[in-house]
Amino acid sequence: MDMDALKGFLAFVDTGSFTRAAKQIHRTQSAFSAQMHKLESELNVQLFEKQGRNLVLSEAGLALRSYAQQLTGLHNQALKQVRRYENKRPLNLGCPDDYNQVILPQLVALLRRMQPTCSIQVFCHPSATLRTWLDDGKLDAAIVTRASDSDEGYYLARDQGVWVSAPEFQCNDNEPLPLALFQNDCKYHASAIDSLTKQGRAYQLVTCCDSASAQCAIVRQGLAISAMGQLSVSTDLKILTDMPVLPSVEIALVLGAASHPLFDEKLLSELIHCVKI
Repeated sequence: MDMDALKGFLAFVDTGSFTRAAKQIHRTQSAFSAQMHKLESELNVQLFEKQGRNLVLSEAGLALRSYAQQLTGLHNQALKQVRRYENKRPLNLGCPDDYNQVILPQLVALLRRMQPTCSIQVFCHPSATLRTWLDDGKLDAAIVTRASDSDEGYYLARDQGVWVSAPEFQCNDNEPLPLALFQNDCKYHASAIDSLTKQGRAYQLVTCCDSASAQCAIVRQGLAISAMGQLSVSTDLKILTDMPVLPSVEIALVLGAASHPLFDEKLLSELIHCVKI
């Protein structure tokens, strides 16, 4: 059955007249009449009958009415749902994996709240790599650690540097302190090395990672201690309070050169409130 014909049929149900039904669906009366005759021929039944001077639904017409209402209702609902995806394109989002546990889910929650049908591709790399990808047009946006003395992007949160170890780890003052640090462009890496050097504390750089999960796994096994942002510290690691003070860093969302439709003025104004730590 043709959906337009069913909608025309329901227009007659609403108005009780071919003339008024034709006006309701913006057709001529002759075109509407031809459409109804075609529907009757397709179903091989008579949908209308004369009752005095008026035209009313036949028994078959009454039977069709409820089904026509259901079918047109489902049709309209399907169109509404499918059209939510009109002009939709995926969002390519970068995020260092040390912000995966706390920052990323809260940003995704905001994006989903603003646009429930959004599809997000997440790429986990260090901030330096993500900036390059932004410049190359590979990403629409990226969560990054702000460079020192920089106001780049949209502020999300501040992360305090801390020293961590496995709960059972014991420092041996007669041996170099084993370290598992992030890559040497990380602010915590440089600060950790600098502070230990100034104290005259011997250390051994056991691993240099570009993944927070790898860094935490090494510390978790008691192979080394580490300096990292507090947001990256899982509950099974111990924060050390008797070590040199580490700096804090700011975390921001930086947008790519080509604007993605998700990042409209309303969403950008909500960014500063989206992260709660």
